[in-house]
Amino acid sequence: MSDMQHPAVPAYQAEPDVVRALGRVAVFMGGDSAEREVSLKSGKAVLAALVSAGVDAFALDVQGCLLKTVENPEFDRVFIALHGRGGEDGTLQAILSQAGIPYTGSEVMASSLAMDKLRTKYVFAGCGLPTPQFKTMSAAGEAEQIVQELRSPLSVKPSREGSSIGIRKVHTAVELAEAFEAAAALDSSVLVEEWIEGPEFTVSLLQDRALPAIGLSTDHVFYDYDAKYLADDTRYRIPCGLAPEDEARLQNLALEAFRVVGCRTWGRVDIMQDGDGEFWLLEVNTVPGMTDHSLVPMSAKAAGISFEELVVRILLDTLEGANA
Repeated sequence: MSDMQHPAVPAYQAEPDVVRALGRVAVFMGGDSAEREVSLKSGKAVLAALVSAGVDAFALDVQGCLLKTVENPEFDRVFIALHGRGGEDGTLQAILSQAGIPYTGSEVMASSLAMDKLRTKYVFAGCGLPTPQFKTMSAAGEAEQIVQELRSPLSVKPSREGSSIGIRKVHTAVELAEAFEAAAALDSSVLVEEWIEGPEFTVSLLQDRALPAIGLSTDHVFYDYDAKYLADDTRYRIPCGLAPEDEARLQNLALEAFRVVGCRTWGRVDIMQDGDGEFWLLEVNTVPGMTDHSLVPMSAKAAGISFEELVVRILLDTLEGANA
């Protein structure tokens, strides 16, 4: 469900010289992470948009050893639609960089850093950017102490999963211990942070510009996996509902977060607002979803940018000199 009010975006075709410069494009999708199904949907949507725009593109479902993808490449560049580990955490980026194959999105360091929510928060805190108070948790026996040190309710997260996989909201030490065990089954690094009560916003970034913010609301406990990809009752607000000066403040905070992590070209920053109107950074996404439920295409459309133009503009930054 959406509150969007904006004109239809006209069909987009890439200029012939752009198509020639891009050459043959492989859309990497699928993978072996917990986000495989979402990645397949993202990849198929990206591929359809590229082909519609006139780009010579094809799909590659990447499974198994990532090194095999660059042994005898039949493509000139890669649009990365792989979510989660392997595709979003710097591993694939390092392999493509070593092979000299241009690819979309953030480079190795920023990809690896942004995938690790704990270390991203260290960067936010070190740069003086607002992020909820947090602790690392390495054993269920630490639950009582953490509940005493942080304000309940708390959010428990595997540090290196995406799509809200493994996240739980807890109030007590018993609940925290149980949530830790579930998160630890997904990742050896578990993050516990104070839960910010209030509206959630997301800001998409494209070529160093913040797109219109989206306000999110759901009848779920929070904007979880089901609310993101499966539910039809999730509410998306564009305009986001903030006063213009507050939306500008939100967009500037998102841009700053994106820059301090070292991200490139495109991505999304998730932010909460508390009861006092203050904004709190949650995380940076370097390969956000591109499905029919996804937020970056939704925000781009509100800015007058069609899905086809969006994916071509993301690809343009892979051309030599584009980021000089």
